[in-house]
Amino acid sequence: MALRGAVTRLLCNSQKCAAVAASRAQGTAATAIKDVEEIKKPAKAPKVAFDWRDALNIESQLTEEEIMIRDTFRDYCQEKLMPRIVMANRHEHFHREIVSEMGELGVLGPTIKGYGCAGTSYVAYGLIAREWREWTAQGEVPAPTRSWRNPWMLWLDRAQPRHDPSRMETKAKYNPSSGTFSVSGAKTWITNSPEADIAVVWAKCEDDKIRGFILERGMKGFATPKIEGKFSLRASATGMILMDEVEVSQENLLPNVSGLAGPFGCLNNARYGIAWGALGAAEFCFHAARQYTLDRIQFGVPLARNQLMQKKMADMLTEITIGLQSCLTLGRLIDDKKAAPDMISMLKRNSCGKALDIARQARDMLGGNGISDEYHIIRHVMNLEAVNTYEGTHDIHALILGRAITGLQSFSVEK
Repeated sequence: MALRGAVTRLLCNSQKCAAVAASRAQGTAATAIKDVEEIKKPAKAPKVAFDWRDALNIESQLTEEEIMIRDTFRDYCQEKLMPRIVMANRHEHFHREIVSEMGELGVLGPTIKGYGCAGTSYVAYGLIAREWREWTAQGEVPAPTRSWRNPWMLWLDRAQPRHDPSRMETKAKYNPSSGTFSVSGAKTWITNSPEADIAVVWAKCEDDKIRGFILERGMKGFATPKIEGKFSLRASATGMILMDEVEVSQENLLPNVSGLAGPFGCLNNARYGIAWGALGAAEFCFHAARQYTLDRIQFGVPLARNQLMQKKMADMLTEITIGLQSCLTLGRLIDDKKAAPDMISMLKRNSCGKALDIARQARDMLGGNGISDEYHIIRHVMNLEAVNTYEGTHDIHALILGRAITGLQSFSVEK
């Protein structure tokens, strides 16, 4: 009996030992598996922070060259243009030296290859236009000049009447005896015409084809009176072009373009730049209103804490971000030669309409200070009123899109 008890105890102890050993073995195996799983498990990605200044991270979608061009021009705008814009706008004074300064930077006619121009991408051109309007709120970026150090400014005409190039009233008549053209007509609302030394003017010839002519200041019958009393784009001179039998030589005829391709090509380039630029003006107003409401203390707290203010800023940020992303996409399409003019009309219309709404909201957020030029926003409001009109009004671009959608034109009663 004693032996049986000893054997029983021995067997029980053996089974317990085996169980413990098995348990330890399982524990060791489980630990090993867990260690392997921890090694295989990928590291947790860092949380992406939302940057309200660049809500869809456009910066990451730009090339190094585009960023460099933008930053260089931004520095120029902040250091050279902003300090003089208030007085220039208040007293309706145009600083002609700006053209030479921008020529030295290489930002005039940036997409043109050769002729002393940079030959950059259309996205880079858009970024330049965005900075130009954000810091100056003036008209289009000045056109290329013949010489940066001795600037010859250039402008392009608008057709009369109703800005319809096909109904152009400026005429060019060929003189066989002298081999010259006589150009007669009138253009109005021409940016920088009172200051420019040369003009590229589109005129209808006797064969009903539209051609471009280079007119030089000093030609007999050529005048550019200033339009007085405008309350928009006051820091740039706006005027007319009056031509009374201006004699133009053959060498001043643009050789490689005829028909509407020339005028429309110029219009589309300007409209594309405006699509970017209007949003630049909207950005300035948005940032200024944000900072003002953060600094303005009302009832013991910043005005920016108010729900109405935050709602307005959320709307501003959304529209600006969507607009800029669209402009970037359009710029890439233009660079790849995959863009249609209707795309440009859509974004010119959207950017200008949305930017004007944003500027008006920002002015309201500043209260009485919103109408003081020291705070800049009222200048943007007034200028965007003009931007929403020129290069095709908001409604005209709607009709361009309507024609694209339906296949039916509604510009006139003609079939």
